[in-house]
Amino acid sequence: MAEAAGGPRPGRARRGARAAPTNILQQLRYGQLSGCGLTRGTQITEALLKERDKQAKWSGIPLLLQKLYQQSHPNSDFSQCQSILKEISPLLSMEAVASVTEDKKAAQESTFPNTYTFDLFGGVDLLVEILMRPTLITQKKKQKISDDLIKDCLSILYNTCICTEGVTRRLAERNDFVLFLFTLMTNKKTFLQTATLIEDILGVKKEMIQLDDIPNLGSLVSSFDQQQLANFCRILAVTISELDPGSDDKHTLLAKNAQQKKNLGPSRAEINQATLLNIPGFIERLCKLATRKVSETTESSDESGLANTSTRAQLPQPMKIMHEIMYKLEVLYVLCVLLMGRQRNQVHKMIAEFKLIPGLNNLFDKLIWRKHSASALVLHGHNQNCDCSPDITLKIQFLRLLQSFSDHHENKYLLLNSQELNELSAISHKANIPEVDAVVNTDRSLVCDGKRGLLTRLLQVMKKEPAESSFRFWQARAVESFLRGTTSYADQIFLLKRGLLEHILYCIVDSECKSRDVLQSYFDLLGELMKFNIDAFKRFNRYINTDEKFQIFLNQINSSLVDSNMLVRCITLSLDRFENQSDAKVAEVLSECRLLSYMSQMSMRMSFLFRLINIIHVQTLTQENVSCLNTSLVILMLARRKEKLPFYLHTLQQMEYTEKYPGFILNNFHSLLRFWQQHYLNKDKDSTCLENSSCISFAYWKETVSILLSPDRTSPCAIVSYIDEAYMDIDRDFAEE
Repeated sequence: MAEAAGGPRPGRARRGARAAPTNILQQLRYGQLSGCGLTRGTQITEALLKERDKQAKWSGIPLLLQKLYQQSHPNSDFSQCQSILKEISPLLSMEAVASVTEDKKAAQESTFPNTYTFDLFGGVDLLVEILMRPTLITQKKKQKISDDLIKDCLSILYNTCICTEGVTRRLAERNDFVLFLFTLMTNKKTFLQTATLIEDILGVKKEMIQLDDIPNLGSLVSSFDQQQLANFCRILAVTISELDPGSDDKHTLLAKNAQQKKNLGPSRAEINQATLLNIPGFIERLCKLATRKVSETTESSDESGLANTSTRAQLPQPMKIMHEIMYKLEVLYVLCVLLMGRQRNQVHKMIAEFKLIPGLNNLFDKLIWRKHSASALVLHGHNQNCDCSPDITLKIQFLRLLQSFSDHHENKYLLLNSQELNELSAISHKANIPEVDAVVNTDRSLVCDGKRGLLTRLLQVMKKEPAESSFRFWQARAVESFLRGTTSYADQIFLLKRGLLEHILYCIVDSECKSRDVLQSYFDLLGELMKFNIDAFKRFNRYINTDEKFQIFLNQINSSLVDSNMLVRCITLSLDRFENQSDAKVAEVLSECRLLSYMSQMSMRMSFLFRLINIIHVQTLTQENVSCLNTSLVILMLARRKEKLPFYLHTLQQMEYTEKYPGFILNNFHSLLRFWQQHYLNKDKDSTCLENSSCISFAYWKETVSILLSPDRTSPCAIVSYIDEAYMDIDRDFAEE
């Protein structure tokens, strides 16, 4: 009868149902997950909490939370809340300090019991309620929360986030709370605590926030002083960067293409970039912050609530420099991301107008590439040569900015000063070739000043860089981006006169560089520096003047064709052009240069072609190795021009038979070219890059691919004509699954 009237007896589970937990902690966690039964500690009687507190080692936290709950009711003035939080805060802050200073694999409940107990008994939800209470009440006279109470709430929330797994993600799921936090940034006294918590939350948020949703974003940003703006850039970095950084090299092009088909419109990150650019004065302020000198820094009025301007002015110089480096790091990152976005041309125009490049040039020696002093400050647990140190990170971010700024854009000539621009003009006049339009049209009032421009300064430090330096890769990438695009003889000679080719060859041959990343960047740079330039090949032969040196160079090329294929492409294109010229100087270099003689051998070109096709497959193509496919196409396009395409295809067939695997190269090449059509015929930028870098019209690229893919087995230029039917495997679907 009892069961019929009142349901199952306490402690007995219904048949087939999971038994409800009897332990208090288990009941709380169960309630929070299921929404049934106990959901927060304030539902437990005070007597029971007192009885269990000592034995359970709760440190009085559940009782303090009950008091806080009672003192923070809707009509409360919060007067007692702060004293309660002052008791809770030390219990959690000790664990937070331990969590960031001790080596630990993961923050576990047993490791940080106080923060775990605080969250389990509803502390996190209660503090969120307290912070947001004024926004939820409709009365005319809204509750006022003191700045100190807000700071305490934010600090406790942050400490709980870093100690207890899952708290940050729960807060990130509350979009209303995330957007509310931005409104707290208008108050200078609570700015730093708010910014720190927002950064932590956005770092785990599954879906990127939309900056347009932040109330009064424009006026919020306008209210920031320069230090606050720099700190805000840390938050912006999460909102304007695509969610998967580095995906260009890691994700296959198949996967990326499939994703792009799903996402027809702009991404959240791209929308947020546009939002920032529409904020009046935003880019100008970033440029000022990026280029100001340490002596010009103005401190914010009260970032910590304790420090003041007079005490900050007494900071040691190394500390001031370190602060400025940290600020510039954040700003340069945001500018770099914007330079790579959809509004690239708009950003270029603005940062040119606000003289970012000349400003960075003036900071180069004293801040960006300054010499370390023995007293230079470094982060705790690191040294000044550590890759994590602010000095190192600033240099890399600076080089990434230069790379983004120069890449395929006429504004790259702002990296020079007026004398260096005149030198470019003189080189063109001496060679009796037209000046590049971008050089003529460069606004001289926006270029670098001083004895050397930024590009020249970069070359100087590049040549002094130790062999094991982590900067070599980024330096080579930054200089290479200056040369990318339509080949400029004057640009090449400008760099050749400064010893760049000899430096690269020293690194590849004499120091026998082993780093694959550095080698790839050097090969790419060497290719851009030498392409179509007979003087460069002459210099090459002068430096690589023994068979031993040349063999070392070839070994480096052959050690990884993925890394060296752009150089192979450059040599192939250059050889083809030189062979069609009747100049005596060119003929002399053609006969003497080891590199050109080597590539002129048909067997060598066929060997490169065979290996280039063999090391890539449609399923493994990435932004990094797709260049191998384009290099193989360049070799075949040049063969087609000389009406030798059938001979090359026939030779590939013979090489397959020699390897005792008929069809394995040509079937693979057929699939790769089908993918090439899908990939490049829908992308304007990629096709422009191919055309500019090869000096072969994109129409000829498309036509050659179509001829190679012809289904007509009687065509001497069709791949299928060279695959025996028994080994034919060309119709396989390679769509991303």
